[in-house]
Amino acid sequence: MFSRIIEDIDTALQRDPAARSRLEVALTYPGVHAIWGHRFAHILWRSRLKLLARLYANWVRTATGVEIHPGARIGRRFFIDHGMGVVIGETTVIGDDVMIYHDVTLGARTFENGKRHPTIGDSVIIGAGARVLGNVSVGTGARISANTVVTRDVPARTDVDASEQFMI
Repeated sequence: MFSRIIEDIDTALQRDPAARSRLEVALTYPGVHAIWGHRFAHILWRSRLKLLARLYANWVRTATGVEIHPGARIGRRFFIDHGMGVVIGETTVIGDDVMIYHDVTLGARTFENGKRHPTIGDSVIIGAGARVLGNVSVGTGARISANTVVTRDVPARTDVDASEQFMI
């Protein structure tokens, strides 16, 4: 567990040029705090303590401005830069080495049970204000620019900006 904490801090130091020290990141980065909170909530969720998981996740959201459903599955070296307003839904799956900016939504488009949130591949970057909605896949190495709405699959190593039509 301690090695994962150090890995999270080092990821922030690598990805954010404004980060100056491990101590600064550990004490002041809400995106990092949200990820740590999610890990604990996810353990509770998998242990079938779902109400407790939701209550704890709600407290983390209040403290950080980042809402991650305890059922979401998140890979290693995930970094949320300027996390305020980030929403990650219950059936979202996020790969390794993913970076997202503030005000990103990884949400659903339906009220049906089952997989209804995005699957984000490894090494994806999602810009500020982007919305990735529904049971769609974003391929490895894709980059989604700020304020883009994505409602269909994005191929690997594709750059998507708001002027392109990745909507149904």
